[in-house]
Amino acid sequence: MSVKNFFRVHFYDTDLMGVVHHSNYIRWFETGRVEFLRSIGISLTEMMSDKILFPLTEVKAKYFHPARFDDELELETNPLTLTKVKMEFNYKIRRKGEEEILVSGYSQNVFTSMETGKIIRLPDKYFLKLDKAMIEEMD
Repeated sequence: MSVKNFFRVHFYDTDLMGVVHHSNYIRWFETGRVEFLRSIGISLTEMMSDKILFPLTEVKAKYFHPARFDDELELETNPLTLTKVKMEFNYKIRRKGEEEILVSGYSQNVFTSMETGKIIRLPDKYFLKLDKAMIEEMD
């Protein structure tokens, strides 16, 4: 189940060279993860109220072409793998309506107890929704 988001590059997203600063892509990947979870009925706010955090343990980005101020971009977020303790995602960022990939990315998150800071097994309340979305992704 791929989730797509569209947004416009703001002036403050750019650097002195007039292109999007590389750190913004990592922020946008996070937006993609949050929207993916929301699309399958999972709210990070609800997870946090259940004392579950979803921190990054790994993130990568490969830059092919720059995005610039006022570009309208498309972020595609795809779940890659899921276990009871972690989840991985792939990302692609393009200009809206274009095929050329500007940036691709990857992230791994682990499910963690807010109280202990230790990795936990995700409760079925969340895992079953994620597992269903992963099965749909494979079809």
